Amino acid sequence: MYQLEETYYFYLLAVIPLIWICYLLLQAWKKRAQKKFASSEVFHLLSPSTSLIKSTFKIIWASLALALIIIGLVNPKIGTELEEVKREGVDVVFAIDVSRSMLAEDVAPNRLEKAKQLVSQILNNLSDDRVGIVGYAGSAFPQLPITTDYNAARMFLSSMNTNMVSSQGTAIADAIFLAQTYFSDEEETNRVLIIISDGEDHQGSLESTIAEAANNGIKIVAISVGTLSGSPIPIKNNGKLESYMRDRNGDRVITAIDEVSLKNMAAKTGGIYVQGNITSQVVEEVKSYLNTLDKVEFESMQFANFKSYFQWFLAGAVLFLFIDIFFLERKTKWLQHLNLFNEKKK
Repeated sequence: MYQLEETYYFYLLAVIPLIWICYLLLQAWKKRAQKKFASSEVFHLLSPSTSLIKSTFKIIWASLALALIIIGLVNPKIGTELEEVKREGVDVVFAIDVSRSMLAEDVAPNRLEKAKQLVSQILNNLSDDRVGIVGYAGSAFPQLPITTDYNAARMFLSSMNTNMVSSQGTAIADAIFLAQTYFSDEEETNRVLIIISDGEDHQGSLESTIAEAANNGIKIVAISVGTLSGSPIPIKNNGKLESYMRDRNGDRVITAIDEVSLKNMAAKTGGIYVQGNITSQVVEEVKSYLNTLDKVEFESMQFANFKSYFQWFLAGAVLFLFIDIFFLERKTKWLQHLNLFNEKKK
């Protein structure tokens, strides 16, 4: 297991392409200036030791050194051992709707991205709880089993999209049924299923599934994303709007949230319903609700004693800087025979 301590330093890597652009522009300017001064044959006679190859290598060494320095600043760490720890919390499974209706843009940037933002912010406010992720559209699929690794949860969350399920629709019942398999019967933890959806269900077996979930002690927190007035479903290609989804009659499909269904499943399981358009409000209400539940002690394995490895990257950077400093730009005898850039010889 590894950790990246200061990931924002990765933004500095954008400097490297800028360095190369400046270098290429400088070489182009030099070439134009040389042509004004003398022909390439004459310039070769006047400055026979000038080497484009070596100057290119020097910028490569400098770029590698800078990249390694930046990685060193990020401070990569690797867990050296596993240890068993005891925690107190609840088991929380997120069921995220990835049907095409979640592409509607009645909330910015669209319903699915809003749902992912909500889950991410809720994760930021959890501490010792275990989490899992389920995705669903026309059918449900497991995305991440119950874990205490929030970084893994964020990684799997970011990859979710509407192309993950070939069968379209909104099978909330399937998602609830699948989520039940995430909870362990051996551990009597409080079980919370957070469903983030526009509320549309296309199966019809929802009532019996909700009743079964309630009998198994699962409390549903239903979070709606979207508006009551609804919105068309855009069809885009490479981010460019091409058209809107239409039904068999050629009419534009308008998808609106179904608050009634979401409130019903929350009420019948002892959970809560939250309107999801304001992120801070959603996070606060979910956090407050989870705090009302009894925390149960459970055991989990996690990596401990993370060891930093930034010094190896800095050592590599120093090595490349030494190479860059002592690597002269003048041609040497062996390099004159390479002629990698098809330089004319006199």
